[in-house]
Amino acid sequence: MGDSLCEALATLQLALSDSTADSIEACLDCLLKALLLNNAEASGKMAEAQVLSQFPALLDPQTSCSSKAAKIIAEVSKNDFMRSSCVDAGLIPPLVRLLHCEDQEVLLQTGRALGNICYESQSLQAQLVSLGVIPTLVKLLSVQSHNAAVTEMCLVAFTSLAELESSKEQFASTDIAGELVKLLQRQVEHEKKEMILEVLAPLAENDRIKLQLVEAGLVECLLELVEQTVDGELEEDAVELKTASDLIVQLLLGDESMQKLFEGGAGCVFQKVLSWVPSHSHQLQLAGALAIANFSRNDANCILMVETGIVQKLLASLERHVVDGNVTVQHAALSAVRNLAIPVVNKSKMLSMGTADVVLKLLPSEMPVVQFKLLGALRMLIDTQAQAAEQLGTNPVLVQRLLEWCDAKDHAGVMGESNRLLSALIRHSKSKDVVRTIVQGGGVKHLVAMSTNEHVIMQNESLVALGVIAALDLDVAEGDFERSGLVQVLHRLLSDEHSAPEIQYNSMILVCSIMGSEPLHRAVRNLPFLDLVAKLRAHENQTVARQASLTEQRLTVQG
Repeated sequence: MGDSLCEALATLQLALSDSTADSIEACLDCLLKALLLNNAEASGKMAEAQVLSQFPALLDPQTSCSSKAAKIIAEVSKNDFMRSSCVDAGLIPPLVRLLHCEDQEVLLQTGRALGNICYESQSLQAQLVSLGVIPTLVKLLSVQSHNAAVTEMCLVAFTSLAELESSKEQFASTDIAGELVKLLQRQVEHEKKEMILEVLAPLAENDRIKLQLVEAGLVECLLELVEQTVDGELEEDAVELKTASDLIVQLLLGDESMQKLFEGGAGCVFQKVLSWVPSHSHQLQLAGALAIANFSRNDANCILMVETGIVQKLLASLERHVVDGNVTVQHAALSAVRNLAIPVVNKSKMLSMGTADVVLKLLPSEMPVVQFKLLGALRMLIDTQAQAAEQLGTNPVLVQRLLEWCDAKDHAGVMGESNRLLSALIRHSKSKDVVRTIVQGGGVKHLVAMSTNEHVIMQNESLVALGVIAALDLDVAEGDFERSGLVQVLHRLLSDEHSAPEIQYNSMILVCSIMGSEPLHRAVRNLPFLDLVAKLRAHENQTVARQASLTEQRLTVQG
């Protein structure tokens, strides 16, 4: 092989200078034969001879050898060490131009060559995007839609390019949505359907494309796939069911696409999703709950869904999975419950359905993702609901679990949500019994620590809760306030010029509230609170300034 290959390389360079078509064809045939026998060795010799620099001329659509030239590049670029040489030789632009060719073999070899050169290289794939390859390939898919080989080549290319963030807007400016939906509707082979779905998933991350896919009828097509595979016994049926239902959920993440499918609660897609929640398929139960969580991203939808009885379906799903512990379904159903509980008018309705009782059954869960959603659901349910907050706040099992999770330093989300729920139970119940249950359980130290959180909303929630504790039962909390360093924390908050106005305001309220305790009063006197408050009298926020004057009077009177 060595001598004939070297001869072919030398002859090719001469033939190119003389433009002898027959000689060029013969040389290309020899190169292909050598590559098929030992790709790595032949590619190395081609690199040594620097013959790739001659190939842009061979990739001219007007030449008869463009197909063979593209095939050689496709073979050569299978090797990692040759890809940069192909780029340096300037092969990408002429290859992209060849995609406008009508010859099927040229198209296939060109697609292979580009795919191999850019394999796993985002920078080179981005270069293809900048050269306008996406609209070219979409048009090619449209023209050659019944050509299986060309279609597959386009899908392989889309699979790589669709992952690029820079490609999404170009895709959105083409009719990729319509073409892929038509292609999916015609497919009977599982592998081809999987290829198309694999392209659709990353494209559907873009909100513009989400809407285009919905308008092109993708969801109806996916629902058919779900129906065809839900009772299937083959592994490929399970894969297709998961991919199709997951993609429907993904399309609902876009606000416009979600509302289009909701259709005021009358949409066939929305109605179908409701039937998934009680399904015998865990995958459909999961997808159904996630879809409801996505549909419930605005108050109007939430209110309508609670009226349709969706809460009972979600609660039944949660009840089923308390025993088997299917974490993904628990997480999804709790997400939906939490979202549905956000509108004020839904809270009392959902509580009367026993929502809190069902959610509490998951308290023993050791899965942080479930714990996080459980806490969020309860917090939404008791917001402004004094009776429910008192009932939960005096539940010793719940309070004990909350206090455990307040120490979950390995899971910041769970720790934050448990602190917020602890605070919410106090703030919304304003109950002395709740205060005593939480204080006696050791909750004060967590609320004081929460007041130094980086998030203003959490700082504020803790300060208000501490203020309620001080107002309702200062005696029972006095020792914990001392041990947790509450006075020192308040001093730091008021000393910090970057503290938000609401933090300054509620800190001063709390200072006034704890003055009824002798040891706390003494701790306040030992720090220069009066100086800090005097400065705040000139605060641009009038509410803060007025409270500073009142606090100054209180501190002055009580010495």
